[in-house]
Amino acid sequence: MITHTSTVTVFVMDQDRALAFYIEKLGFEKRSDNPMGPGAPRWIEVAPPGAQTAILLYKPTESMPGASTYERALSSIGTFTTFIFNVDDMEATCRELESRGVEFVDKPRRQAYGWWASIKDADGNVIGLHQ
Repeated sequence: MITHTSTVTVFVMDQDRALAFYIEKLGFEKRSDNPMGPGAPRWIEVAPPGAQTAILLYKPTESMPGASTYERALSSIGTFTTFIFNVDDMEATCRELESRGVEFVDKPRRQAYGWWASIKDADGNVIGLHQ
């Protein structure tokens, strides 16, 4: 049986810049940083401390599996991601992120479904925050 989601992917143009953002700005921990072969990107996973699901910071290459994956991956950089981060205290979290220089697309505000905000990572990928 499937027990949980282990990894989700964020496509990035510069893995080192992305790694620095997730570690320094969001306070994530590095779970892995391994070479995938000569000329290939690294397999870099980051996650909030104690989280079960990690984020793969992956640089698209033409040798990616799938016929149209490379073009689709490139075109997704700088758009809304397919995941949302849950936060325990939206206002405090956003103050902390703002003090670390994180760019907000949507400032925190209360919605019918709870608190919502969204941020941009180093490649302009938009990530929702929800409480």
